Amino acid sequence: MKLKAEPILNVPPIVVALLAALALVHVGRAFLLSHDEDIEFLLYFAFIPARYETSLLPAGSFPGGWGAEVWTFATYALIHADLVHLAINGVWVLAFGSAIARRFGAARFLAFFAATAAAGAATHLVTHGGELFPMVGASAAISGFMAAAMRFAFQAGGPLSTWQAADAEAYRVPAAPLGIVLRDPRVLAFLAVWFGLNILFGIGSVTIPGIEQAIAWQAHIGGFLAGLVLFPVFDPVRPPAGAGGSGGRGAGPTHH
Repeated sequence: MKLKAEPILNVPPIVVALLAALALVHVGRAFLLSHDEDIEFLLYFAFIPARYETSLLPAGSFPGGWGAEVWTFATYALIHADLVHLAINGVWVLAFGSAIARRFGAARFLAFFAATAAAGAATHLVTHGGELFPMVGASAAISGFMAAAMRFAFQAGGPLSTWQAADAEAYRVPAAPLGIVLRDPRVLAFLAVWFGLNILFGIGSVTIPGIEQAIAWQAHIGGFLAGLVLFPVFDPVRPPAGAGGSGGRGAGPTHH
């Protein structure tokens, strides 16, 4: 008898493509670019708050012009500081990005990745205005994936609602309204731990082995809040007719 592979064990192709892109960018920087070329690459594609503060540096101090002022809100998320940074973020992309990709599909997944990365960059810009140190890494977008998954993964019939492996339909359950999600004790506990860890990162009480650079925890929070709020804009699954504010099937205290 042929056993059917559970979807939870199969990584969506768009997630594989994203992980491959992250790896290729890192390998290209490590093996194809000289030190000076790598710095030039970062000036073009990393997010640098000082790029937007013309009172500190003359206009045109950074390459790329107005185009780089736009694309670096997303391209920084494809760059990682070192192999450990890449590996950690890759694991989180697999864990949370896969759930979002199964629900959103490839195009919405990529758009959501860019939107939450941009929200993280915007938050970093507000809190680090004029800073010359570049910000890199997909953590803000991953934080957005976490927030989005929180809206449906623990719904009744959702991928994490039981101990059983989920099928494809588990990723299509109607999501709960945000007001209901934020009244769930499990969600509140998750939020307390998640925000608490990021605050500890900010004050330096928690560090990640192998990553010596400062952790852009404000960008994480910006990406997370964007994922939480923007989820309905990207979500292709609509609640059943007449569900109203109840969120339809699965509304109530059965979600994360």
